[in-house]
Amino acid sequence: MADERRTFDLSLVTPDGAAFEGEVEMLIVPGAAGEIGVLARHAPLVATLKAGSTRIHLRREEEIREFATGPGFFKVEQDRALALVDDAVDAREIDAGRAQEQLEAAKAELERLDRGESEADRWQIEQRVRHAENQLEVASGGSVPERQRPAAPPAG
Repeated sequence: MADERRTFDLSLVTPDGAAFEGEVEMLIVPGAAGEIGVLARHAPLVATLKAGSTRIHLRREEEIREFATGPGFFKVEQDRALALVDDAVDAREIDAGRAQEQLEAAKAELERLDRGESEADRWQIEQRVRHAENQLEVASGGSVPERQRPAAPPAG
């Protein structure tokens, strides 16, 4: 039974609905104080999340889904995990060009606000900046620790 796979239920939920629901073997979320890894039978936990990379291991080391997630809250209880985040974009669906355009537009709006040329809500604009930066970071692989990236082929 050493190779028996243990799973737990996960719901990754945004204000628009579920971004992911299903059985997983492992989950890594961007906790406010650092990454939090969860396996089946994890102790109960409640934590705040920061924007970053959420990695869902459907089958450990074989199938991993990554999302650029916004800040939110996280709860683990009785083989069930719930992540409530303000946004979740599947890494496979991130358009880096579009995210870069969104980042530049949001930064330009912040500059107009600082010059007194805009009545926009600063907090909303700052959230747009963070969301675009987060997508770009996840799309570039910058949020995945080195130890989890595929190894480079040996120099030969």
